[in-house]
Amino acid sequence: MSRLGLQQLLGGAKSSFALRRWVNLWPPFLGAGIFITRVAPDMKAIDVEMKLRWWNANYVGTHFGGSLFAMTDAFYMLMLMANLGRDYIVWDKAASIRYRKPGKGTVRAEFRLSDAQLDDIREKLKMLPKYEPTFLVEVKDAQGKS
Repeated sequence: MSRLGLQQLLGGAKSSFALRRWVNLWPPFLGAGIFITRVAPDMKAIDVEMKLRWWNANYVGTHFGGSLFAMTDAFYMLMLMANLGRDYIVWDKAASIRYRKPGKGTVRAEFRLSDAQLDDIREKLKMLPKYEPTFLVEVKDAQGKS
């Protein structure tokens, strides 16, 4: 599906409600139990959570690592696409994960983009042919610990 087709399916480049609705129904997230709890109208903040269920637990009863990884994927790309607009090509090219402790119970991740980050990206791309910013996402438990 083309980028334009995906944006139309999601309700347009800035439709936070449509994004939340469609991504929550997307089979990989639905099957893993990944749920978007909040999308800011300006697409600069997204909150995601995943409850521990029998179908997303690993052999020892904690969150399956692939599901933890999946809950951090694609959100910054979608946020950048919505905020930078069609004059920019945005790709989700690479990611890495470091597991600090087993995920138990409900885990959450928050994605935030500031105006300063967006301005920095625009400024760098005035001088560079491409720019690959790095974003840090911490998956936290119900007590707020990562």
